[in-house]
Amino acid sequence: MSELGSRLKQARLAKGVSLRQIEASTKISVGALEALEKDDYARLPGGIFARSFVRAYAGAVGLNPDDTVHEFLTEFEKFERDNERSAKRPEITPDDLEFLERQRKALRTLRVVLVLVAVVAITAIAYVALVWWPARGGQGPGIPSA
Repeated sequence: MSELGSRLKQARLAKGVSLRQIEASTKISVGALEALEKDDYARLPGGIFARSFVRAYAGAVGLNPDDTVHEFLTEFEKFERDNERSAKRPEITPDDLEFLERQRKALRTLRVVLVLVAVVAITAIAYVALVWWPARGGQGPGIPSA
């Protein structure tokens, strides 16, 4: 337990109040109150809700709400940094790298083939337009030349 959670719990016990009584007075669920006492910030709602929970809980057990919220924010930032550092990153295996390299090679080959097909098509069209068509006298098929 960190200091904040244990201080909240000690203040509650010193006041002789149960979590159910705090739940009734603050309208905060027992689960959220337990999460605060155990510093299980992952179970708390985000943003302003968590701060307002801390403020209400501190007020209910007789602690200074502003100081308690400030302490909570400091601990919550540390919690987020620790979570960010320990977050699982996707692992890139050698098989994944090999697959990506095969894909790159396949795309490179496809580009070369498409360029070659385009060059052959343009060459065929140029041959027809510049060599074959004028040699026939510019007449279409089936029309005899005079």
